[in-house]
Amino acid sequence: MKRAGYLLPLLLFFGVNISHAGFLDDVGKGLGIGSKAAPGDDQVVAGLKEALSIGTGNAVAATSKTDGYFKNAAIKILMPEKIRKVADVMAKVGYQKDVDEFVLSMNRAAEKAAPQAKAFFVDSIKQMTIEDARKILEGSDTAATDYFKSKTFGKMYETFKPEVASSMNEVGVTRSYKNMMDKYAALPFADAESLDLDRYVTTKSLDGIFYMVGQEEMKIRKDPAARVTDLLKTVFGGR
Repeated sequence: MKRAGYLLPLLLFFGVNISHAGFLDDVGKGLGIGSKAAPGDDQVVAGLKEALSIGTGNAVAATSKTDGYFKNAAIKILMPEKIRKVADVMAKVGYQKDVDEFVLSMNRAAEKAAPQAKAFFVDSIKQMTIEDARKILEGSDTAATDYFKSKTFGKMYETFKPEVASSMNEVGVTRSYKNMMDKYAALPFADAESLDLDRYVTTKSLDGIFYMVGQEEMKIRKDPAARVTDLLKTVFGGR
């Protein structure tokens, strides 16, 4: 019965409905409590890891595709605040195309760099302990995302920054930015703050990935049917 108490947060984590009469009896039978052997803690953690592997994989795939950032309003990389005045002035004097090209190129660079995140999530999941899993299961709706962020953000930033810089050169971010700023500088009374473009796009790229991981985690919690695998079926007693 102790195991049933441990598994209840896991069931809640995946959004399983426990409100109807007899549910706990069904769970007890499904988990083998009072009948067959129940899955052990290791198997339960393996189920969680598999679910998180699917969720993070979906998040990376969503951000890696063309328009994964650019056409997702929640994570689209916008004009940096420091040079928003530049963009406004440029648009007013007929250079809206330059502004649009710069914004698009930042998002394309993020999409190109996004696949790098997968290895970090895989390693983090592999290193997850039973204690880590217990905290995630008993935590908030984005407890797993917070766990990933605490374990990987710094390392991901160091890896992403040169990759983003390379991607920006490849897709034309740097060129678009220079063209826009050169045209702005030629205007009377023009002035603009300096901007670390590599840092800005890298940070926004990672923010977007972790946002999508959080969305996947909440989906897993609320819709277990969307994340069913053989291992999860075993952990949940075939439910």
